[in-house]
Amino acid sequence: MDNNYTSLDIVLPVLDEEKTIESSIRKLVTFSEEFLINYQWKIIVADNGSTDFTPQIVQKLSSEFKNVNYFRLDQKGRGRALKTVWFSSDSDLMSYMDIDLSTDLTFLPLLLDSVKNQSCSIAIGSRLIKSSQVIGRSFKRGLISRCYSFLFRTMFFVSFKDAQCGFKVISREAADVLLPYIHDTGWFFDTELLIVAEKTNYKVKEFPVLWTDDPNTSVKIISTAWKDIKGLIRMRFGGLNFVKNALRKFD
Repeated sequence: MDNNYTSLDIVLPVLDEEKTIESSIRKLVTFSEEFLINYQWKIIVADNGSTDFTPQIVQKLSSEFKNVNYFRLDQKGRGRALKTVWFSSDSDLMSYMDIDLSTDLTFLPLLLDSVKNQSCSIAIGSRLIKSSQVIGRSFKRGLISRCYSFLFRTMFFVSFKDAQCGFKVISREAADVLLPYIHDTGWFFDTELLIVAEKTNYKVKEFPVLWTDDPNTSVKIISTAWKDIKGLIRMRFGGLNFVKNALRKFD
């Protein structure tokens, strides 16, 4: 590997995304070729159980673009997909984003550089801080997101506001230490990772982004919110103390 470059994995967790995946990957490849010239990057599609034509589409694209890779898991779960792919990675930095590319890609270099330059261990996009721009999000979704943010900040006294924005970068070192202690395999994975990181003295830095709502999203916000609340309860009553005790050996 050329020492002038930083290796980077861009992970796209997907489930039955045949309608959007080709256009999103082509857009991401074009952006990366132009704006990530200081990174030795590759795109990894982490397919957690698709039953449509997602695998065939990605395999076609991987033959067209050398930097596009396909990784298949038969079990569902965004957290499971991210944890599995990040564990198998040997790159310096790892990131992920939602396949609909709701977050404007122009913000990606800022997050990458902040972790690369060690100003933080995890950089996250945020829809809930000053200067963020959110387009097309319903009042209901925005209210639930803000209530959830208030809840986990009240329970754990963490600094970040938006745990669930699908736009994050993590260092190799932080991932190696933290991932074995992240229990959730679904949507709560993000929140759990960030809480554990901050409570074990890994710096989480939040950046305002431009985020455009996908009206065709498959996320069921009520059931997802309930699972998130159950995850917070699990962590509050025992889970986090176990992690903090286990990680003392890294102090």
